[in-house]
Amino acid sequence: MKNILIIKLSAIGDVIHALPVAAAIKKTWPDCHLTWVVSPIAADIVKNSPAIDNIIIFDRKKLNSLSSFIKYIRPFSHQLNVRHYDVSIDLQGLLKSALVAFLAHADKKIGYADMREGSFLISSPVKGSHQRGHIIDRYLDTAAALGCAVEDVVFPLGITLSEKNKALSLLSENGLTIESRYIVFIIGANWPNKRWPTAYFSQLAEWCKNHRLTPILAGAGKTDKVSAVQIKSSASDIDIIDMVGKTSLKELAYILQNAVAAVGGDTGSMHMAAALNCPAVMVMGPTDANRNGPYRQPENAIEVGYPCRHCWKRKCRFQRDCLAAIKPSRVITKLENILEGGCHSTILCPESTK
Repeated sequence: MKNILIIKLSAIGDVIHALPVAAAIKKTWPDCHLTWVVSPIAADIVKNSPAIDNIIIFDRKKLNSLSSFIKYIRPFSHQLNVRHYDVSIDLQGLLKSALVAFLAHADKKIGYADMREGSFLISSPVKGSHQRGHIIDRYLDTAAALGCAVEDVVFPLGITLSEKNKALSLLSENGLTIESRYIVFIIGANWPNKRWPTAYFSQLAEWCKNHRLTPILAGAGKTDKVSAVQIKSSASDIDIIDMVGKTSLKELAYILQNAVAAVGGDTGSMHMAAALNCPAVMVMGPTDANRNGPYRQPENAIEVGYPCRHCWKRKCRFQRDCLAAIKPSRVITKLENILEGGCHSTILCPESTK
């Protein structure tokens, strides 16, 4: 294999899940040229990865009208076809990724097991031994189908020295070092029903204080900033560090890599924590831990007891706060087990050489 194309556009957590495919390919064919097509929102995840040679940005918003489609698609197609690909791997499995695969004209086109929106008409779905397993293993089935060894799962995030230094500086501004005992609270998520109640994070901060652990709030956007204010105001006597909106993804990655643990819902930063071997206590309701839980940490997933769990809906049809059913005591039990048991077996994440 000389030229290989991976198509995984978004979201952040999904792109993190797909990274081991790039690592497996590079390990099998170290001299191959690997191109990754990604959406703007998730581009930082693949930037500077030691397993990826070229990144092409695909902006779905440019296709919202016929005129913008015509204006955008020709230069995008030209950029895509600078190389002739031996194989394209569609790990998105949707109409938009099928368009990219079609335009790429690879000799062989494959995709992962759960392809939808007609994408299976362009790329052949690979239904391997993990078809009903974790999404990372489903993606790796595509690499295995090409002849790659997939036993050693590696997440080639590529955290640069600059990103590490910025993370260290941010910790220092808040009276911490990388050796400090801190827990990262991932307080937001794209779906409202993937967000743990702010009142519960405040209660968890009290537990942290009693165990000499510093809680760090992480997230981005207006909703997370409002949540951070609520958490801090409900626990005003506790030293809670608010880093919402203050880190890049890779700077947060370095902070997570050295954390005692992370707590949050099924969202990108929590999957990044799991990829970095940070114990990730994930509270889950609308999504399935078997498919989307913290990778190789099934013991750290907490699911609601509702019979409607795994509904995969962004809004609850019963109008309830789904994750409110998971009380802080259950998360605390997991954290106490983590403190007693130490770290998990290592899931490698090589540094960037770029």
